[in-house]
Amino acid sequence: MSTDAKNSQAQMEKIVSLCKRRGFIFQSSEIYGGCGGVWDYGPLGAELKRNLRTAWWNTMTREREDVLGLDASILMNPAIWKASGHVDTFADLMRECSLTNKRVRADHVEPQDGVVMKYSGAKSPTGWRWDRTISALLKNGEHIESFRKRIRALIAQNAGEAAGKPEEIELLGEEKIDAVNGSIDFHPETGGALGEARPFNLMLKTYLGPTATEADVTYLRPETAQAIFAQFKNVFDSSRVKVPFGIGQIGKAFRNEVTPKNFTFRSREFEQMELEFFIKPDEAVEIICGEVAKWHEGADLSEPQPNWGWEMWHRYWVAERTKFYEGIGLGDVLEYYWQTPEDLAHYARACVDILCEFPFGTEELEGIAARGDFDLSQHQKHSTKSQEIFDEELKNAAAKLTDEQKEALIQKRLAAEQAKVKGEPMPEAEVRAWFERLFKGNYVPHVIEPSAGLDRMALAVIAKAFSETEKVDDKGKKEIITVLRLHPRVAPIKVGVFPLLKNKPELVAKAREVYALLKKHMNCFYDETASIGRRYARQDEVGTPFGVTIDFETLGEKGPELQDTVTLRHRDSGEQERVKISDLLGKLLPLVS
Repeated sequence: MSTDAKNSQAQMEKIVSLCKRRGFIFQSSEIYGGCGGVWDYGPLGAELKRNLRTAWWNTMTREREDVLGLDASILMNPAIWKASGHVDTFADLMRECSLTNKRVRADHVEPQDGVVMKYSGAKSPTGWRWDRTISALLKNGEHIESFRKRIRALIAQNAGEAAGKPEEIELLGEEKIDAVNGSIDFHPETGGALGEARPFNLMLKTYLGPTATEADVTYLRPETAQAIFAQFKNVFDSSRVKVPFGIGQIGKAFRNEVTPKNFTFRSREFEQMELEFFIKPDEAVEIICGEVAKWHEGADLSEPQPNWGWEMWHRYWVAERTKFYEGIGLGDVLEYYWQTPEDLAHYARACVDILCEFPFGTEELEGIAARGDFDLSQHQKHSTKSQEIFDEELKNAAAKLTDEQKEALIQKRLAAEQAKVKGEPMPEAEVRAWFERLFKGNYVPHVIEPSAGLDRMALAVIAKAFSETEKVDDKGKKEIITVLRLHPRVAPIKVGVFPLLKNKPELVAKAREVYALLKKHMNCFYDETASIGRRYARQDEVGTPFGVTIDFETLGEKGPELQDTVTLRHRDSGEQERVKISDLLGKLLPLVS
């Protein structure tokens, strides 16, 4: 392992330790040995997630006139998942360890070097036998006896009590087969040879009804988006909105990840924040406006325009989501991956992954996809319920077109269909039927989808904020100081309130008064134990951006001009300033909201 990799692993271990020690994140069901790939958020983690939710919700819905909210159920009719393609295609290619039957995603196997060892079988004094070939990788640097001990333990674990004690298992017919370099054919944990890659469905199955028969099968939703599509017409009809508009939702989703990893980054239960932003088809924009605005470097994305097609809307939402991440302190750790035509789903026109630097590498934080009308059209087809909307402006504009102009639009679309590199082109008859409805003002909206993971976002802001410095005291003793430099907007605790001394009733009373004043408006923490420096350090470690100290100046003992003022300490700069208690709330609120 390289030095950089070791440092990154050590950094991640420190973050995980801090999260447990200070009440951000705990292993689910820890007292019973845990539950793999599932995490619980402690007092500070719950506040952090709540702040991130609120920041997303306010930015995406309350501060906009064109986005509405939804809170849909986790359990839905399983026909939704058939229509969306999840039942048939929502799968990862998996490979199975021939030694332990453990599965691993085919694309998660890191190259390994070593020697392939082969055994004809195994037996034990209990009479148990294993008459099948065992192939496993003796990794470079691993002692042969350690390897044999590991293989015996894995066999015993798989065979159960029948095999007896691992150390009594005899490995039969040992052979050294071949040295390999960069092989991806062995399980990364066990070293056992991997079988062929096979698809493995990621949806978690359950039953809706008392009989638990196949007729009652449903699924825990693997994403929140499909509920938005299924409720599109209800929202549209009940809210008096016009396209373009969006529907946003925050909620739990579940995926049966075979190899959850990197702490909370890839989990089996997680929370998504998704927006489906519905737009007119480009053809409708062209009919109404006479042209569709083309994207170019330097294009003005500050204010949406009527002539925007899917490409401008897609770029707009990439810019908007980037602004959001900058607003929570992640601006300088973002990268972008624009998917190539080979990467894209057959129905997608474009997709950009917003990537973020984590200690374990640069990974996806959010995807923003231009999905066309695929989702609504699928639900229209499978449910037989129309998902079309009627646009009076479009109908009136189309009525002014000549037959030649209409035919030119049709021919343009036919040429685009023939130029498709993925998916089957739409037959000419279907294209003409689609335009016939379009000219009458009817269409299924297209969609731009920004989809973010709340758990990944929480981990990203913690990892970005984590910092360590070495402090040397007067006696030369070194101490590592941990500070979470969380953005004030998302910090779980906004302000720590401290009386300078706990044995001075007048200081404590005034500190409690200040605490009560702030507590109504923001999450605060009151602390009167240990030295003031130690109290500052405790709050620095959990990311509290501000500290308020009530001292003798507050009581007027250093002169009336300082009476009813407090010391306001800024975490990141260490700056301290005197602020009147009457001005404190007005100064802090803009900084933390």
